[in-house]
Formats: sequence, structure tokens, C-alpha cells
Amino acid sequence: MSPYFEDYITVAGFGLFGLVLVVSILGMTYMLRPSNPTYEKLLTYECGVDPVGGGWSQTFVRYYVFGLLFVLFDIEAVFLFPWAIISEDLGVPGLVAIVIFILTLLEGLLYAIRKGVLAWE
Repeated sequence: MSPYFEDYITVAGFGLFGLVLVVSILGMTYMLRPSNPTYEKLLTYECGVDPVGGGWSQTFVRYYVFGLLFVLFDIEAVFLFPWAIISEDLGVPGLVAIVIFILTLLEGLLYAIRKGVLAWE
């Protein structure tokens, strides 16, 4: 067998060992855990308050939009930090590229403001 495939056999062996380890630990915890379900244990827990009504409730879409906007600007920061580190090496083309990137994100933010997405009631 060539040394090329011996490396893959090593990786596959470690993967198989990891899989066996995970399955065996989960199996041991399943067999050793105490099982005593009571009514209180099966209730939904919410900050120490007893649940009232059904388990279904309607959530406002604006929470998801705020979450998406947070992720958008969080990812923007992830892209801006590496650029700031090597900005001198990139020169003017790097500056133009990052300005276009920031203007595109600013356009999205202005669109969200214009649509009233960020207006909290």
C-alpha cells in the first residue's frame, strides 16, 4: 500500500475510534442513568414560572429580523478586522474594495430603516 493511502487509513482509524468512543459513552449513560419521570419533570420550565396554557405561542417576526441584522453586522466585523490588519499591503485597490463592501452594507441598513424594520414598538 502506498504511503498516500496509509495517511488516510490513520485518519479513518482515528475517526472510527472517536465514533466508537462516543457511542459507548452514550450507551453507558443510557444504561446507568436513573429513570423516574414525574409530572413536574415533564413540564416545560420557563424561569421558575409554572407554564400556563398550551405550548404554542406566536412570536413576532421582528425578533428574527433583528437576529438576522445582528448576524449580518457581526459577519461584517469578521471581514473588516483582517482587512484592517493588512490594509497597508493592499493599497488603493484594497481600499476601494472595502469601501464598496461597506457601502453595500450601508445600503442594506438604510433599506431596513426605510422599511421600518428597526422601529421598535
